[in-house]
Amino acid sequence: MELHDLRPAAGSRKGKKRVGRGTGSGLGTTSGRGNKGQKSRSGHNIPKGFEGGQMPLHRRLPKFGFNNKRFAKVYAEINLTILNVKFQAGDVVSKETLIAVGLIPASTKRVKVLGNGELDKKLTISVDKVSAGAKAKIEAAGGTVG
Repeated sequence: MELHDLRPAAGSRKGKKRVGRGTGSGLGTTSGRGNKGQKSRSGHNIPKGFEGGQMPLHRRLPKFGFNNKRFAKVYAEINLTILNVKFQAGDVVSKETLIAVGLIPASTKRVKVLGNGELDKKLTISVDKVSAGAKAKIEAAGGTVG
């Protein structure tokens, strides 16, 4: 076998579709475009989302809100219920201790304590934010918020 003897496998290659070459070819007259309409004309191009002149869906729907992802301050939220289970009386709860216990990921920038649940231990809380309800419950249990 020589290089000039190589041929593709039978049936693996398909010929180019030759349109507009007579009715006997099966693709004559309208050249496979059907009869009339926008897509049968030369140079047709229908943009994505075009609805035939009707106001497209992406323009019919209202725009809403302001998304401040770039400058948003994202807080890791911790409830009092979790603090009650994971910490002993007299412990200091800070971002570092929460990361050490495994309650928040190490990449966390800010922490907020929320007032969901009960607290029956005296804890010293020193995080970025504490909700008003959580502060009241912490102080009622004898703890401090700093």
